[in-house]
Amino acid sequence: MSDYSDLDVYKESLELFFIIHPASLKLPKYEMYELGSQLIRSEDSTVTNIVEGYGRKRYKAEFIRFLVFSHSSCMEAKNHLFKIATLYPDTFENMEDLILRYDNLGAKLYNFISYVDKNWKI
Repeated sequence: MSDYSDLDVYKESLELFFIIHPASLKLPKYEMYELGSQLIRSEDSTVTNIVEGYGRKRYKAEFIRFLVFSHSSCMEAKNHLFKIATLYPDTFENMEDLILRYDNLGAKLYNFISYVDKNWKI
């Protein structure tokens, strides 16, 4: 792995960001600045913390710290999606699929954190 862009967790979280961002703009105006904004920030945090953590990969504990932030933001994004699915069910296509993808991404992040913890050497 020569770059963060080689990481599956990065690729998946970036892909989800590009799906979520335009879809969030379909929320009612008042929700775009509330729940929509929270969703965008949590998904952006998911992908951005992977990148920032990778930038600190020389320091294993720092890398893990940012991966934990990414995992937490992933869980937060999933929670926001669940709320949107309940309040505005027609906003996103394939909402169940998106929530499942966040579940899978969370599991991948968790496993990657464990991998880094046990095996990371620079």
